Amino acid sequence: MKDFKSLGLAEPLLASLRQANYAAPTPIQAKVIPLVIEGSDLLAIAQTGTGKTAAFALPVLHRLAKDRRAAPHGGCRVLVLAPTRELAAQIGESFRVYGRHLGFAVATIFGGVSPRPPRQALARGVDVLVATPGRLIDHIRAGDAKLDKTEILVIDEADQMLDLGFVRDMRRIVSELPLRRQTLFFSATMPAAVSRIAAAFLNSPKRVSAAPIGTTADRISQRVIHVRGDRKRACLDELIAANNGARTLIFTRTKRGADKVAQHLATSGLRVAAIHGNKSQNQRERILKAFRNAAIDILIATDIAARGIDIDGIQHVINYELPDVPEAYVHRIGRTARAGASGHATSLCGSSERRQLREIEKLTRQTIKSEVHTEGVSETGTLTAQAAQPAPGKPAPKTKQAATGKSGSNGHWWERATPKAQRGKSAPHGRRRSARATAP
Repeated sequence: MKDFKSLGLAEPLLASLRQANYAAPTPIQAKVIPLVIEGSDLLAIAQTGTGKTAAFALPVLHRLAKDRRAAPHGGCRVLVLAPTRELAAQIGESFRVYGRHLGFAVATIFGGVSPRPPRQALARGVDVLVATPGRLIDHIRAGDAKLDKTEILVIDEADQMLDLGFVRDMRRIVSELPLRRQTLFFSATMPAAVSRIAAAFLNSPKRVSAAPIGTTADRISQRVIHVRGDRKRACLDELIAANNGARTLIFTRTKRGADKVAQHLATSGLRVAAIHGNKSQNQRERILKAFRNAAIDILIATDIAARGIDIDGIQHVINYELPDVPEAYVHRIGRTARAGASGHATSLCGSSERRQLREIEKLTRQTIKSEVHTEGVSETGTLTAQAAQPAPGKPAPKTKQAATGKSGSNGHWWERATPKAQRGKSAPHGRRRSARATAP
């Protein structure tokens, strides 16, 4: 296996890595670092949690160190674009940690904080600027940020940029950059829209993939639990009890849903907090710090707020609601099994969410192990996976009707054909009701 020294990194960077106890590069780092050092444009497919921030930060700092020059007043030598403020803050901190022996100026620009500090930093000139697109556009319009002398552009989590509607902002920012530059493009997934953007921004890029597009980390055990919408809270309670206080990250689709789940769990005396776009930047930073320091055990998050949650030791990810965009599933469960650890991802699927599940399985090219919630835990503390047994003298529950009315091709229990006589009748797990009673 290669070590960082064999990748050609400068000694001050190696010293920082030793201080951080980084022994050997991850596969994506071993592939990316030499290509960035040689100056190539790069298109990289890398799952979250694979060490991709270091994969671009280390060689970028190496290039700056080998070609020292004053940062341009009002601008930057390196621009890194990230989809959310949490991720931007995390990347900025990584550049500071890895470059601690190099003395480079690093600044961040994102919403929720005063624009004055980054404005002052830009006036002096910064070596590395990490920004969210929307807030950077504000500084460009105000005349605070000039990008015509930028040497390297890094776009991180490009698929999330598109999901959040940043395409126009990204094009505007790129139009401010010199044509002659190095561009590094990172994405966990590569839908067609991302491919088109990459083709427009990159010049004869080298392509690197740490895993096939859309794959999930092998170290994550995945399962889906089919549950009535009005039983999701009870199912969640059982999951949390079975986790025995392990650090857990729960995803909801909406901010209101995150708050309601947090309030529900808090009534049981659990140490829990919610993080989403309605929280101020200071609140979000305090919550993340508490979660990182184990002051809280359970964090409920929306997809946007969860970007940048780069915290080791998250053992369980629970999708309380499945995401509408299948690529978000890859990002969500990638919050566990980081830094070589293993993790568990459990998704609660109501009857109205089966389409999302099929799209996730199509993207990840796998059939996720499925169970049926039966309102209880076994003696070993794991959810009972079998269908509920009928009470004495009661008929067995009828087979669920397929959503299409046809026999399914992937073997899921809900896609089996249902006899005509049973169609239109109530299903045992409340199919009709759960469309209205999905969680909070």
